[in-house]
Amino acid sequence: MTLIEPAADRQSTALAPDLRSLPDRAARAWTERMAVRPRAGSTYAVTTESDSTYLVDIARRSCSCPDNRIRGERCKHLRRVAIEITARRVAPPGKQRAVCDACGTVTFAAADAETPHLCGHCRLAAGDIVRDRETGDRLVVTAVTDTPAADWTVESTDETVADYDTNDGYPPNDLVVLAAYLSEAVSATEPREYAFPLSRLRRVEDAELVGGGSQ
Repeated sequence: MTLIEPAADRQSTALAPDLRSLPDRAARAWTERMAVRPRAGSTYAVTTESDSTYLVDIARRSCSCPDNRIRGERCKHLRRVAIEITARRVAPPGKQRAVCDACGTVTFAAADAETPHLCGHCRLAAGDIVRDRETGDRLVVTAVTDTPAADWTVESTDETVADYDTNDGYPPNDLVVLAAYLSEAVSATEPREYAFPLSRLRRVEDAELVGGGSQ
């Protein structure tokens, strides 16, 4: 997964919803220009229009500004961090903003997560039941690699996964997924693994598993 710089690190932004029903601090949190930058743990640095920077701790619901520290109010800085996290412009605590290795969608990943990292739509894991979009066969995932299909050579054919005839049309930079046919996985002690481009496989949902279907 390619890490990307949060938008808030590059520029301050101004947000403008309907303010008529909002209290003053909430309205200022939405409309004033602020830059929000993730720090260690659950803390965020918030730089305001006046170039003042305050440290917000989401877990403690605290801010170093006088409005929170002295008056005990839920200040505009705390509110703005919550807005940025909810809008997915800033990563929540323990996560980092990133790009899905499979589809390029901006997503969030655990700071210590191993590669490859995938968004919720693309994510597969060992043990998942998937369906081959080309044949309709069901398989069980044995591994998700961090190698693109164009770089994975199938020993029996000396072709890459991307060059294989039935994979024509799937992106050559798709990650390679190893999977065994479900019937073999159930009956064989060591079922044979096959390499597929990730987007050729579709996760089978629980309702579909109950309903059965072609093997």
